[in-house]
Amino acid sequence: MRGDSRLSRMLHVLIHLGRHAGSMTSETIAKMLNTNPVVVRRTMAGLRERGYVQSEKGHGGGWRLARPLDDITLLDVYDALERPDLFCLVPSSDHAGCLVEIAANEALEDARREAEALLLSRFATLKLSDIADSFQTRMAMLGLDGGTSGPRE
Repeated sequence: MRGDSRLSRMLHVLIHLGRHAGSMTSETIAKMLNTNPVVVRRTMAGLRERGYVQSEKGHGGGWRLARPLDDITLLDVYDALERPDLFCLVPSSDHAGCLVEIAANEALEDARREAEALLLSRFATLKLSDIADSFQTRMAMLGLDGGTSGPRE
């Protein structure tokens, strides 16, 4: 099963938007993420519907934050992305009537649910501003300016 990087990618985009003075077009974001602008628009739509970003069409348009990074948690973004799978563990179904397989699957599912609950509770405490602050600290340690002119990798 292939991993889902939408959460990480949208955190990346939102923090750039928080550091950028104006709007960023879907094309600019797509270049940053090495993807297609249509994918950007589709993925950002959930964030727009929840009020975290806004978009403007036409010349000078693009995406911008609708709320400060301090008002958005990782859980907010995760929910806006319609809760992608956190873990790719799947139960075995080779021997559906086997009591050993049933017990093993139940144990794995219980552990997965507990781990997911713990991770989501942590997501709820992490604000995007915390990640942005971590970035600023890293920039300062490297002696870089860390200005707000736009995306830099």
